[in-house]
Amino acid sequence: MCDPLWLLGLALEMLGYVLYTAALAGAPVSMLAVAMQGGIGLFVALSVVFLGERARPGEWLGIGLAVTAALLLASSAQASDLAERLDRHAMELFSAAVLALSVAAGAADWRRQSGRGAAILSGLAFGMGSLYLKALIDTYRPASLLSGQAAAALLANPYGYLLVAANVAGLAALQNAFHQARAVIVMPLSSVFSNAVPIVGGLLVLGERLPSGGRAQWVRLLAFVLAAGAGFLLTRSDPGASSPG
Repeated sequence: MCDPLWLLGLALEMLGYVLYTAALAGAPVSMLAVAMQGGIGLFVALSVVFLGERARPGEWLGIGLAVTAALLLASSAQASDLAERLDRHAMELFSAAVLALSVAAGAADWRRQSGRGAAILSGLAFGMGSLYLKALIDTYRPASLLSGQAAAALLANPYGYLLVAANVAGLAALQNAFHQARAVIVMPLSSVFSNAVPIVGGLLVLGERLPSGGRAQWVRLLAFVLAAGAGFLLTRSDPGASSPG
């Protein structure tokens, strides 16, 4: 018999992904993938309250930077951020580079069994999933959703298969990380890397642009710096250690 909490979590996960897919049709992936990570704060709070997990001061700082970066990115959204093009050759090169980083992270985790490498691997996979989803939406949009032509185009589109593979790999790595390390560290660490991939990929592969001058540009750049700082702090922490409540 299925656990009701497991079913509820699965339903919420599916609802969130549907809403995320709809939002990607009108927003840049480099901004949206990070803005949606505001849920990190709620996840951490629930981990502390219900799982009894704790974080040290440096870890709390990294978590706070990740949440702040998400909020700043959300406030800097502009219509001009939308992608101009999809560079398929750049996508292939970027995918190969991220795959190499994922293999390195997985190998490091296999040696150390800390869960940190698995968390990073999950973030890289989820980040590529976001890029593939955006590419799928942009190439699929011209066809009618109810036409046979659209269904055939969807089945022939390689980004759909890459999207499924990336998300499955991300889920497997995330589950492995949860078995080895504290959720209060694993989830923010995974999120930081799942943010970094769409930020870089959106600019290099999808032709997305930073806001053109003014406050929004500086807010966006500050958010990127804070996200990088969060990743640095969380990767230096000891994922398995927990300070007493």
